[in-house]
Amino acid sequence: MWFDSWADVFRVLLVGTVTYASLIGLLRISGKRTLSQLNAFDFVITVALGSTLASILLSSDVSYVEGLTALLLLAGLQLVMAWVSTRLPGARNAITAWPTALVVDGRLQTDELRRNRLTESEVLQAIRGAGAGDTTNVAAVVLETNGKISVIQKGSLGNGSSLAGVAGFQHNNG
Repeated sequence: MWFDSWADVFRVLLVGTVTYASLIGLLRISGKRTLSQLNAFDFVITVALGSTLASILLSSDVSYVEGLTALLLLAGLQLVMAWVSTRLPGARNAITAWPTALVVDGRLQTDELRRNRLTESEVLQAIRGAGAGDTTNVAAVVLETNGKISVIQKGSLGNGSSLAGVAGFQHNNG
C-alpha cells in the first residue's frame, strides 16, 4: 500500500520525534557503554534498541509508553550486566568471551583458528590489512571480544602489556 491516512503519517512524525528525544536522553543517562559494542552482548543490546525503536515508530499496536518501557528495560538490563561483569570476575566469564591469540610470534595457532571457526586466509587478510607482508614480523594477532581482529607487529609490541589477559599469548622476551 502506498498511503493509508494522514493520521498514520502524523502518528509516525509525533511518536518518532518524542521517541527519538527519549532515546537520546536515555543514552545520555545510561552512558557510553550502552552503544559501545565492546563484546557480543553489547552488540545485541544495540540491535535490540534499534529494533525496538523501529517497532515504536512503525507499529500502531505499540503505544509510546510501552515502547519507552521496552527501551528503559533494555538499557537497564545492559547497565546491570555491565555492572555485574565489572564487579564479579566469574560473571564476566559467563557474559563475555576473552580475547584470543590467533598468531603468536609469527606462528599461526591452528587450534585457536579451529576453535573460533576462522580460516588461515582470514587471518592473513587481517595481517595484510594491517600493512604487514610477512607473518614473521607479526608479534600477535588477537581475536577481540567484539569479533574484530587486531594485528600487533613486532616493532610495535613494546613490553606487550596490552596483551595481558589474551588467551594463548605468552611472549618470548628473548
